[in-house]
Amino acid sequence: MSSAHRSASGRKIGIKDRIACYRWTYFTMTMATGGVANVLFSLSFSNDWLTGIGIFFMMLNICLFLLNCVMISMRFYLRPGSFTRSFTDQYELAVIMINICQYGTDHVGNWLLRTMEIMFFIYAAVCVLASAGIYLVLWSTLSVQLASRLLFPANSSAHNEKCDRVFPVHTMTPTWVFPAYPLLLTGPFASQLIAASQRSSQLGLAINSTAVALTAVTIQGTGCLIAFMISAAFIYRLMTQKLPRDTQRPGVFMSIGPFGFTAGSITQLGNQASAFIPPDFLDSPYTIDVFRIVSVLVGLWLWGLAAWFFLISVGSLWKYVRAGSSMPFQMTWWSFVFPNTALITATGTLGEIFQNRGMHIATSVMAAAIIVVWIAVFLTMLRCLKNKTLLWPKNDT
Repeated sequence: MSSAHRSASGRKIGIKDRIACYRWTYFTMTMATGGVANVLFSLSFSNDWLTGIGIFFMMLNICLFLLNCVMISMRFYLRPGSFTRSFTDQYELAVIMINICQYGTDHVGNWLLRTMEIMFFIYAAVCVLASAGIYLVLWSTLSVQLASRLLFPANSSAHNEKCDRVFPVHTMTPTWVFPAYPLLLTGPFASQLIAASQRSSQLGLAINSTAVALTAVTIQGTGCLIAFMISAAFIYRLMTQKLPRDTQRPGVFMSIGPFGFTAGSITQLGNQASAFIPPDFLDSPYTIDVFRIVSVLVGLWLWGLAAWFFLISVGSLWKYVRAGSSMPFQMTWWSFVFPNTALITATGTLGEIFQNRGMHIATSVMAAAIIVVWIAVFLTMLRCLKNKTLLWPKNDT
């Protein structure tokens, strides 16, 4: 192959070898891009140029998502067996997420609203099964490893090979919550779907908002509780083993996402309570008011927790400010963007509820900053692809 290059070991590396390095972690790029579009839509002020930028990120997100699907499929085709191994490699625990519906109903057509309602319930069912299934695969793998230690203690080579796929607590990062991330996006999906329905109400188009909202609250709460337990394990890891190593340090930001997404979606659903809670629901005329008050209180607690994890995450990068310190680029750098979009949208939602101008200004400043971070990470990724430090054997994360 004329475009082939040689690796450090002298072996020729061609385009197929580089494609074979594609991993699930590349979907964090689409998660971050879609998150930026979501942030732009959630800002308290809007105009044509801002909407245009948001649509650009949405369309770019779709293109990147399709590219990732093609590339990861080619990898599985070129390397038989890599599909099943990808679910037991601790660096490939990621989830394919797309749930942008803010721009569609306003710029494509109201037929999309009904379609998105159907997709919501399909998504809800699939994400619950997928999340439970991925965790079950991981836990079953660990069970096999423990059994191999007991049954074949003398077979050190087989034991070492299996131990490469063990997930001990001292190596854990918040990325362990990745299989639960589909659950954590049902709330934002539902709140935006109900908001789109409210914008289309004058056309006589409505959805079963009660079923959508209650389904979202159930699944979102489940995902948040799973993330809470994993965060407890992460705190234990920090107390006993200190911060993760350099290549895993960006993953600390993943601890922000679960609580940011839940805070933003629960408070927004509470603000929309009159749209989906029928009169005298649960035989009480005060259900709407109680739901709204509880959602705001829960949202404030979780928003505070997300902000606290943000401070911890930013503080964990302090060592890289010093001269001579550097962090090697990996696709986990997109964790600088995606989880923080959850905190930004939650801040904007709370600012809208409390009619607080300071929170609106803070949301706008953070939105501008997250776009700058996205551009920096994207350009760094392109540079690493060009310099063969990414999508290259032994440098494929």
